[in-house]
Amino acid sequence: MSKAELPFRWQSVALPVFLPTLLFSIGEGAIIPIIPIVADSLGATLALAGLIAAMITVGELVGDIPSGWLVARIGERTSMIGASILAAGGLLLATTAPNPWVLGIGILLIGLATAVFALARHAFMTTYVPLRYRARALSTLGGTFRLGYFIGPFIAVAVIHLTGSTTAVFWVHVVGCAGAAIVLLAMPDPAATFGVRVPDAPARTAGEDFVERETLGLFRTIHDSRGLLARLGSGAALIGALRASRAVILPLWAVSIGIDDRDTALIIGIAGAVDFALFYASGHIMDRHGRLWSAVPSMVGLGLGHLLLAFSHDWPQNATWFIGVAMLLSLANGIGSGILMTLGADLADKGNPAPFLGAWRFTADVGGAGGPLLVSAVTAASSIVLATGIIGVLGLVGAGILLRYVPRYAPRPPRA
Repeated sequence: MSKAELPFRWQSVALPVFLPTLLFSIGEGAIIPIIPIVADSLGATLALAGLIAAMITVGELVGDIPSGWLVARIGERTSMIGASILAAGGLLLATTAPNPWVLGIGILLIGLATAVFALARHAFMTTYVPLRYRARALSTLGGTFRLGYFIGPFIAVAVIHLTGSTTAVFWVHVVGCAGAAIVLLAMPDPAATFGVRVPDAPARTAGEDFVERETLGLFRTIHDSRGLLARLGSGAALIGALRASRAVILPLWAVSIGIDDRDTALIIGIAGAVDFALFYASGHIMDRHGRLWSAVPSMVGLGLGHLLLAFSHDWPQNATWFIGVAMLLSLANGIGSGILMTLGADLADKGNPAPFLGAWRFTADVGGAGGPLLVSAVTAASSIVLATGIIGVLGLVGAGILLRYVPRYAPRPPRA
C-alpha cells in the first residue's frame, strides 16, 4: 500500500507521537520559569541571568544543524532516547552548578536535546499527515508542547513548596526525560508503522531520509531561497524572537519587581493554561480562513503586550499588571499556535519539501535565539524595561511583514 493510500487515524498516532513529547515538554515547562531565578541565586546579574535563560534557544539553533543527520543515521526513536539522555545530563549539571557559567552549559545541552525532539516530530507530521489535516495536526503538536508548558510550572510550584529548593525543579525534567524514553521503548514506533521504506536502504524509513535531507546543504538551501527568507522568513524569525523573548522576559521581570519563585512559576503556569486552550482554535482558523488570520493577530498581541509590560515596571500594583500582561501574551501566543510549522509546510516544494523545511526552521530559530540574546544585551547596556520595549516594537514590525508577505507567498488554502 502506498503512503497516499494509508488510512489516517488520530488514535493510531496519538500515544506514540504525542505522549513522549508531552512528558519531555512538562519537564521543560517546569524549568523555564526558574532558570533566571536559579541564575540569580548563583550570583548572576539580571543581564547574565537572561543570557543563561537564552542558552536553551541557542542550543536549539545549534542542534538544528546536526540533528537531521543524526536521526537519519540512528533512527527517530533512538535519537529521541539519546536526546532524553543528553537532556538529563544537562539537567544534572545544572542541578549541581557551582556558578552561573556551569548552569549555562547545562541549559545549552538541554536546548540541543530539544532540537532533536522538535525535528523528529515535525518531520513525521509533515510527511505522513494528509494535507487536509495538516494545520490541525501541526497545531496539535504545538498544543502538546503548550500542555507541557502549562502543567510543568504547577509541578515546579509543588516541588519548591515541598523541598524549599528551586534547583530541585530540575529533577522534574529528569523524570520527564526518563518517562519519554520509557514510552519510546515500550510503544510502537510510528515511523515503522506508517513509514515508507527508502529504496536500497531497508533499515531506514522515508521519515529518516526526510530529516537528513532537511539539514544536508542547509546553507545552500538558505542561499537558494534567500528572496523568500529575506521577506517572509524575516517575519518567521521575528515570530521566533517574540516567543522566545517572552519566555525569558517574564521570569526576569518577576525577579526585577521582587516576585518570589513559587509565585512566578504559578503565574506562568496559569498563563500557560490560556496558551494551551487556544492551540486547536488556531489550527481551525488557519485551515478555514487562512494563515494570515492567525499570524497577524498573534504578533500584534505579542508586540502590544511587551510594550504594555515595558511601561508598567514602575506603576503602582506592578505585580498585578505583570499578571495581566502575562495572560495577554499567552492569549496572543496561543492564537498563533502551529503557525511556523504550518507556513513552512505550505511553502516547501511538494516534491522535495525537506531542504526548505530545514532552512525555514533554521531561520525561525535564528530569531528564537537572537531575541533572548538581544534582551540580555540591552539589559546589560541599559535596563530590562528598554529591552522589553524594543521587543514589543519588533513584534509590531513582524506583524507588518506578515501582513504584506503571507498573502503573496502563502495565500488562503481551499477550505477543508
